[in-house]
Amino acid sequence: MTDMHPLLNRPTHLTAPPRLVVFDWDGTLADSTGRIVTAFQEALAEVSHPPLPNDSIRGIIGLSLANAILELFPEAEDRFREALAQAYHRCYFANEEPVALYPEAQALLKGLAESGCLLAVATGKSRRGLDRALAQTGTADYFHHTLTAEETRSKPHPEMLEGILDYTGSHPTETWMVGDTDFDLLMARNAGTHAIGITHGAHPLERLAAAGPDWLIERLAQLHGDQRHEALADTPGRHDRVEPDSRPAV
Repeated sequence: MTDMHPLLNRPTHLTAPPRLVVFDWDGTLADSTGRIVTAFQEALAEVSHPPLPNDSIRGIIGLSLANAILELFPEAEDRFREALAQAYHRCYFANEEPVALYPEAQALLKGLAESGCLLAVATGKSRRGLDRALAQTGTADYFHHTLTAEETRSKPHPEMLEGILDYTGSHPTETWMVGDTDFDLLMARNAGTHAIGITHGAHPLERLAAAGPDWLIERLAQLHGDQRHEALADTPGRHDRVEPDSRPAV
């Protein structure tokens, strides 16, 4: 059972509030992984490719679109990958239904902001996609800075997170990176920040745990004022650097 996993206990080194909390978007704050899978399957149909298992698509959520397609189709021709990327954008943006936040997301952002935490977003989305989602959810004003994979290197390279640290003047040791994929957690480790995985998104608990996070949570409210899990002592080596993705960046 997941509630028996030791990483679901809050570690003692995360009892003090952070100066900066950086969130991934899809699958972390926004309940949007199903929307991404559907758009990707529609894009595959548009380029006359058979559908992929949904879990395969969920497995690459968090990467930049170019790196995600490269991961799924490493032997494909460039023109196929470009056509699929264009088809995905068309299919994704054709869905004009507003993005839904997870139930506790709005209250969490409000509570953290009122407590004095700086907030930011680091996402594999496009700038257009993130800006639309922020406008639809009315959350843009909560964030001091946002970066997308179009503007930096793709996760798990630390450049995106390091850019946010530089912009906010925050030190890695006073920063929490929160995400639902191992790409988020490995990026956090590569940047030297604390890594917190949430289990309600794209990657399962076992995959998140294998990335060596400081903490795994099941609910967003656990980040602020909900300490129903008992403290866990620090685990040695939790912040060892992991080699970043060596593939071409977008």
